[in-house]
Amino acid sequence: MSDMRDTMLTGSEGIKKTILHGGTGDLPKFITGTKVTFHFRTQLCDDERTVLDDSKKVGTPMEIVIGNMFKLDIWETLLSSMRIGEVSEFWCDTIHTGVYPLVSKSMRRIAEGKDPVEWQVHTCGMANMFAYHSLGYDDLDELMKEPKPLYFVLELLRVQQPSEYNRESWALSNEERLKVVPVLHGQGNKLYKQGRYQEATQKYKEAIICIKNVQTKEKAWDVPWLKLEKMANTLTLNYCQCLLRLEEYYEVIEHTTDIINQHPGVAKAFYLRGKAHKEVWNEAEARQDFSRVLDLDPGMKKAVKKELAVLNMRMEEKNQEDRNKYKGMF
Repeated sequence: MSDMRDTMLTGSEGIKKTILHGGTGDLPKFITGTKVTFHFRTQLCDDERTVLDDSKKVGTPMEIVIGNMFKLDIWETLLSSMRIGEVSEFWCDTIHTGVYPLVSKSMRRIAEGKDPVEWQVHTCGMANMFAYHSLGYDDLDELMKEPKPLYFVLELLRVQQPSEYNRESWALSNEERLKVVPVLHGQGNKLYKQGRYQEATQKYKEAIICIKNVQTKEKAWDVPWLKLEKMANTLTLNYCQCLLRLEEYYEVIEHTTDIINQHPGVAKAFYLRGKAHKEVWNEAEARQDFSRVLDLDPGMKKAVKKELAVLNMRMEEKNQEDRNKYKGMF
């Protein structure tokens, strides 16, 4: 391309491409399993062109495997328009950038060494399930609240076909992926018993993400999908037990409510939600959940009785406190 600033629109709406440095050879072939290695820089469209993320600063290029659940699928589109060695700037409208804050959070946490790389960034849309509150980064929270168009400056370094590289653990097939689940489940249970709740949540979360990845390929509510759903629910409830220990009560209420809305017969979901309600003084909700537990599973009578006794005691204490508080007023 003679003109380095040649602007063209790739076949999608809301994308403008400007080639900054021409590449060589033909356009590489992208098929499922192709591994693409590239540098990226993400900038806001403000006057300063504020940089949000820059892989060169982190020091390692980004790698994605095509068709492997990477949540920012727009990057696959952009990269497929590039030649090796090419550097291009893409302006992308908000319809393409909405999930960027979640992807960015995941990449930043991996770069900071806070998240294991094994379950790589392509699963981070699933991490959505766990991103209820702040993303932990002000600039990303801002973008989450109000999505904006972004500039992506991409430099295509390498394209490898599936036959040319070793498939890493996270490019696993469905069968292989599901084999990992009981292992993670077991590790989570062991950590839970040892009182290492934070670490246990990581194991359960990884297992849930594995299941959800496989589940997206099944037809919703068919038998294979339901089997996976049951596995995921079991793990989510274990995850919630950890969260109760970590005093994340509102998150427990959110996860258990999701399960109850889809599958109203899961006694353990009502039981854990009741416990969370009890901790945040939602007396009526707690009582209602515990009575549902008894309807669904009379075998849990003893556990529920214990919870109700604690609830009664705590409400009594709280009422006493309130009475003392107001006594001085009159």
